[in-house]
Amino acid sequence: MKILVVDDEKLLVKGIKFNLENEGYTVDACYDGATAVQMAAQGGYDLIVLDLMMPGLDGLEACQRIRESSTVPIIMLTARSEDADKLLGFESGADDYITKPFNILELKARIRALLRRAGITASQPGGQGARLLEHRGLALDTDRRAAYKDGRSVDLTAREFDLAELFLRSPGRVFSRDSLLDLVWGYDYQGDARTVDVHIRRLREKLEDDPASPKLFVTKWGVGYYLAE
Repeated sequence: MKILVVDDEKLLVKGIKFNLENEGYTVDACYDGATAVQMAAQGGYDLIVLDLMMPGLDGLEACQRIRESSTVPIIMLTARSEDADKLLGFESGADDYITKPFNILELKARIRALLRRAGITASQPGGQGARLLEHRGLALDTDRRAAYKDGRSVDLTAREFDLAELFLRSPGRVFSRDSLLDLVWGYDYQGDARTVDVHIRRLREKLEDDPASPKLFVTKWGVGYYLAE
């Protein structure tokens, strides 16, 4: 599946592109509304992630122009949360709306939901688009946001679930504390990296057979954490 990401914040676009490609999507990117309209007309995209506030042609007008010739699903990004802005976005043709700073897992969930609503079926490697993620006795139902360990239901907080989902989608990949903060708490999060350590400890307490000797959520000393393959 092919997604176009449009935002004048190049670092944000880089992060979104990396995460979506890790999910198995093909991702193109651009940084202004006029280019987005041209690419949308030529690219055959399954979904567009479009920023509201951009220099030159803004997201609202770009959305309107895309809608003149295409019904492609569009998710609007904005740093403003006022209801009036959301209404303008929907009236311009946007299908969904997400406010910055956002959790990358929330964006991915909205993309999956919007593609399902549009009748587009994900065909992603490794079952990464699956509703049920499983790994060594641990299972996550991503639609119901329910967690199970050896068939037993486990209560996870929203952040704990997001962390577990991120790890289960990328077994063996080492995440630094800073990258986990960006991916789960949001790139604009102002908290301390020790927050990650606390949540990893809680995940181990809830999901490891022996939290003192973790076999799932493992520390890579001096780097961060990973899910043991």
